[in-house]
Amino acid sequence: MQNIHTLLTAKTIVPVEPENTVLQDHSIAINNGRIVDICPAKQAAQLYTPQSHFEYEHHILMPGLINAHTHAAMALLRGVASDMPLMQWLQEHIWPIEQQWVNEQFVQDGSELAIAEMLRGGITCFSDMYFYPEVTARVASAIGMRAVIGMIVLEFPTMYASSPDEYLSKGLALYDRYKSDPLISNVFAPHAPYTVSDATFAKLNSYANELDTAIHMHVHETRDEIETSIKEHNKRPLARLDDLGIVSPDLLAVHMTQLLPEEIERVAEAGVTVVHCPQSNLKLASGFCPVQELKQHNTRVIIGTDSCASNDDLNMFAELKIAALLAKGVSRDATAFTAQQSIRAATIDAAQALGIADETGSLQVNKSADVIAVRCDSVESQPMYDLFGHLAYSTDRSRVTDVFVAGRQLLRDRSLTSVSEDEIITKAKRWKENISSNHG
Repeated sequence: MQNIHTLLTAKTIVPVEPENTVLQDHSIAINNGRIVDICPAKQAAQLYTPQSHFEYEHHILMPGLINAHTHAAMALLRGVASDMPLMQWLQEHIWPIEQQWVNEQFVQDGSELAIAEMLRGGITCFSDMYFYPEVTARVASAIGMRAVIGMIVLEFPTMYASSPDEYLSKGLALYDRYKSDPLISNVFAPHAPYTVSDATFAKLNSYANELDTAIHMHVHETRDEIETSIKEHNKRPLARLDDLGIVSPDLLAVHMTQLLPEEIERVAEAGVTVVHCPQSNLKLASGFCPVQELKQHNTRVIIGTDSCASNDDLNMFAELKIAALLAKGVSRDATAFTAQQSIRAATIDAAQALGIADETGSLQVNKSADVIAVRCDSVESQPMYDLFGHLAYSTDRSRVTDVFVAGRQLLRDRSLTSVSEDEIITKAKRWKENISSNHG
């Protein structure tokens, strides 16, 4: 018998790949953080001697969810300004607060809070865009969370950098620092077309091509963004980005609520990935991402929560449900975004878009053991006719009991193992008191 670190045995396993596969009474054998075998439980008992054996008789095991767009540290601004449109929200509340309060300690404490929330909700990887990205990378790596950290770029000075060149320089230093870290990878993260100049885009695109790195950016989020671009550049943002050579398979375009039919065709032709953030779009009244039309054109659509400031939670089970239901309602087509499609959008499709599909996104031999256990024996879980429909439409993040990232257990029976929840809550309350006393 082979000695291994961990064996997970479950009544039901949803590996995501191959598609439409459900394994009954199987085990996942894990050694050195990677999946070495997935086989019937009886066979596993004869083949492996594990140091730890977890038996999940009342659970579904599945890949950890991937939050494809967030601003993790903004968890400290959860609900700070509600019920207003994007630009008013940004200009009158978020940007002034950030200018006064955001520093390395803010990003450290906010990232810890966000990662704790995400782990408790079954998220094992997140793609982030925020100031002091090296701090978020450090926190994620220390806790054991997988992360794709955005090398942020803006045209104007902030507390983090004084010029576009400094943003780029700091981003490249971050890339060099973490290029060998098994949990951390990087993408360029220019904020949006309206906050980055043509010259900076040209430099950034050159670096992205040289490093073979994706570009993660807010695009076509609101009608105001479109109108401003036409006024200042005499073209819509997507057309401007296309002229700059950025519309390509390396572009992760976040939001995309304002798309003309010909733009949908161009996005599909170029191989762009669209990152859909339905709850944030709804709260800020930004519009609706045309998911059905994008899917009909074979465009990859993945899912993100956006930040707690514009969404109020980092709940990917809620997000994938809303994504599926909203697509149906907007298109008046019940097949527009199915349960399986929404689950894939939050797992393997996101991993492929982020360039980490060799590591995560599905439960397969040789991949990293990023696994979550979802309890399904409660009143709210019964009866269960359609497993994928249950995961997409009935499952709540509170049913996630255990989380493993690279084979390391980070959540055990709803309790975090690598960070103190009490300390995180205490620090969050302290930030709230400070910010509230200075911002009405």
